[in-house]
Amino acid sequence: MSSFSPLSPPPSFSGLDWLFTQQKSGISRDLDAITALLKVLGNPEKKFPVFHIAGTNGKGSVSAFAASLLKAAGVRVGLYTSPHLIDFRERIQLEGRLISPEDLESGIRRLQAATQTWPLLPTFFELTTALAFDYFALQECDVVVLETGLGGRLDATNLAEKKIACAMTPISLDHQEWLGSKLVDIAREKAGIMRQGVPLVTSLQPKEAMTLLNKEALRLDVPIVRIREPLSKSVSLGLIGPHQRWNAALALRLVEQGPWKLSQRSQHEGFQSVFWPGRFQRILVKKDQGFLLSSFINGEQQEIIVDGAHNPAAIKQLVITWKEQFPHQQCTLIFGALSDKDWKSMLSLLEPITSEMILVPVSSTRAVAPDEIRRFFPNARTVPSLQEAFIKKNGKDLLLKSGCRAPILLTGSLFLVGEALSLLQGREYHPSTQ
Repeated sequence: MSSFSPLSPPPSFSGLDWLFTQQKSGISRDLDAITALLKVLGNPEKKFPVFHIAGTNGKGSVSAFAASLLKAAGVRVGLYTSPHLIDFRERIQLEGRLISPEDLESGIRRLQAATQTWPLLPTFFELTTALAFDYFALQECDVVVLETGLGGRLDATNLAEKKIACAMTPISLDHQEWLGSKLVDIAREKAGIMRQGVPLVTSLQPKEAMTLLNKEALRLDVPIVRIREPLSKSVSLGLIGPHQRWNAALALRLVEQGPWKLSQRSQHEGFQSVFWPGRFQRILVKKDQGFLLSSFINGEQQEIIVDGAHNPAAIKQLVITWKEQFPHQQCTLIFGALSDKDWKSMLSLLEPITSEMILVPVSSTRAVAPDEIRRFFPNARTVPSLQEAFIKKNGKDLLLKSGCRAPILLTGSLFLVGEALSLLQGREYHPSTQ
C-alpha cells in the first residue's frame, strides 16, 4: 500500500510545452508522416529489438511486468507506454527510471529541428513515439517493451522493425469510433502488429477475436502461444487482482520468447517489484501528512483506491478485485468518465459494490458532465470538481457520509486517476489527450 508523500513538481520545459501544443493534430489515418520523420532521425526504429503488446485492457500492466522481469534478469530494457497519468516522462523509461529532464529536452529539440520545415506534421502521439525510438536507440537498449497506443495496424509503434515476439491482451469493445463497431473489426486492427514468423502470445480471447487471430497467424506463419491459466498464487505480485495473474502469465511467456534466461530469483524479483500506478492502487492518506481529506472517520487515516478502468470489461475485473480485497463491503464511489465511453454500463456494474456515488467532472474536453450522468443515476451526488470533493470547505464534509467505513474507490477514467494522484501526492498535473 502506498502512502501519501509530497513530491516536488517536474520542471517546466519549453520543448515539452511545444510538444503538448501538437495535441491538436489529432489521430493519424496513415503512417506517412512518422515514417518520414524517423528517416530524418536516422531510422532509430531499426536499431533495437522489441516486444510489442496490443489488446484492449491490461496492455500497460503486461508491459510493466515484462520490463520488470527483464530488468531483474540484468537486461538493459526500455519501456514505452501511454498515456501518462501525471508526468509526461512516465511514457519513456529505461531500466525502471523515467527519462531524465535533460534527455527529454534534447530529444524534443531534435524533433523540433527535424520538423521545422515539415510539410506533414506528425501527431502528438507520433512525435512522442519518434522521441522514444530516438532515445532508446541512443541509449543502446538490449530490448524495448512497446505498448500500442490505439489499435495496432496503423499505430506509430508498429513501425518498430525488430520484433522478437508480440503479445495480445484480452480484446473487447473500446475506441469503436476509430477501430470499428464490431469485435472482429477491432481484433483485425490489433492483429496488425503481427509479423511473418514472429510468435504471438495471447490471453484468453472471445471466440470471434480468436478466430480472427488464428486466421492472420495462419496467413503469416505465426506460431501462437496461448495462456490457458493464470500465474500461480504462490508467486507474489506487486499488482493487485486476479486479472493481474493472467497479465503476469502473459508477460512471462512473452519474455520467454527472447534469448534471455529468467532464473527463479529474477522472476520472483521482477514480479514482486513491479509498480504500475493507477491499477487498484491503494493509497493511505493520514491527517498529519497535511492533506485535508473531507472526512477521516476511520480515525486518523483514510484509504483511497484509484483504478483507471474505463470500459465495461475493465470495470468487471475491478469489481471482482474489490470483492476479493473487501468482501461484504461497499465503497464510496467517485466516478467520472469520457463521453465516448460506455459509462452507463460501467456504473451499472459498479452499483452492487457502491453505498454512495459521487460524480465528478474529468479534466478533458471529451468528458461527460456529471449532471448528464445523474439523469440516469438520480441517487448519485455531483461535486463541482475533484479537488472540492477531496478538500474540506467551511468545515463541511463534501464527500463522505458519517459512518462510512469502507475505502473510497475512484475510477472511470485514466484522466481522473491522474488528477487524483496529483492531488494526493502534491504533484503538478500535466494531462494529455493522446
